[in-house]
Amino acid sequence: MNWWWVIGGVLLVEGLMPLFFTQAWRQTFEKLLQLRDGQIRFIGFASALIGLLLMWLNR
Repeated sequence: MNWWWVIGGVLLVEGLMPLFFTQAWRQTFEKLLQLRDGQIRFIGFASALIGLLLMWLNR
């Protein structure tokens, strides 16, 4: 599996939410805008760590 395939999969999943669940996506995005910088960084760190763990488990 190459990186273009992975990036395409991420874009596909990210695009499905606003496509099919527009109102819920908008409400979630508005809530994210109210979070403090530290909270957003923690979410990003946790997501990256989980992604790295999944990649390592699937090697």
